[in-house]
Amino acid sequence: MKENLKNRQAFTALQKVKGAEEKARKMISDTREKKASRIIQDAYDEAKKIKESTIKQAREEVKKREKAIIQKAKKEADKIGREAEEEGKMLRSKAEKKIQEAVEKVAEEMKGFLRGGSL
Repeated sequence: MKENLKNRQAFTALQKVKGAEEKARKMISDTREKKASRIIQDAYDEAKKIKESTIKQAREEVKKREKAIIQKAKKEADKIGREAEEEGKMLRSKAEKKIQEAVEKVAEEMKGFLRGGSL
C-alpha cells in the first residue's frame, strides 16, 4: 500500500509537471504571437512614417521646382516685354520718319499742283 501511495503521489506530481509544461508552452506561444503582432504593427507604423516623409519631401521638391520655373518664366516674359518695347520704339521711330517723308512728298506734290501742275 505504501508503494501504491508513492505511485499515486508520483503520478500526481507527473501530471502537475505536465500541466505546468503545457501552461508554459501556451504562455510561450501567446508571447510569440503578441511579439510577432507587435513587430508587424511597428513595421507598419515605420513604413507609414517613411511614406509620409517621402511624400512631404516630394511635395517640397515640387514646390521648389515650380517656384524656379515661375521665376524663370517671369524673367523670360520681362525680357520679351523689354524687347517688344524696344522694337515698338524702333517701329514708331521708323514710322515717324516715313510719315515725315510722306508729308514732305505730299507737300511737294501739292506745291507743284498749286503752281499749275498735276498730281
